[in-house]
Amino acid sequence: MRITGGQWRSRPIAVPPGLEVRPMPEKVRQALFNSLGSWVADQRVLELFAGTGCLSLECLSRGAASAVCVELSARHAKFLERNAAALGAHVELHVQDALAAIEAMARASRSFDFIVADPPYGEKNIGRRSRSWAQQLLDAPALPSLLVSGGRLMLGHAKRDQVEVPGPWREVKVLKHGDTWLRLLGL
Repeated sequence: MRITGGQWRSRPIAVPPGLEVRPMPEKVRQALFNSLGSWVADQRVLELFAGTGCLSLECLSRGAASAVCVELSARHAKFLERNAAALGAHVELHVQDALAAIEAMARASRSFDFIVADPPYGEKNIGRRSRSWAQQLLDAPALPSLLVSGGRLMLGHAKRDQVEVPGPWREVKVLKHGDTWLRLLGL
């Protein structure tokens, strides 16, 4: 696993062994950041379900101003800290549940230009509303208050998990890569 572009291009990212963490594949990350172009530069980034921090580190490598990472697992957060340290990157790390972090940040009037989330994939949900983490994020009432006007939310989910995009979100673009769908949303 490596950074795909920017100042740290080709630098490795450590990933915990096993299947507990599913970092976004390099080709999918590269497609995402190619579609964003230079827009990421100078943005304030919030990464939810951060795992190894690969999305935040990609943003910082490409010139983002700052990155806040939220990861529930203390074990995975240690990998994120090591990855950031190896690159000389500064990230603000919160080891807590993503939905609780959203609420706390909203109460603190925090705001971000780019929110990225690639949560654990949900199950197939034909004929019923999704109960996945991706859907829970879209339904979280406090999440829109964290995004500045003109900002973007990037939400990853499985093709089989048919999430509903409720208001106030509006879909800007969908990138489809095999079973991985990336939705770019605005307000």
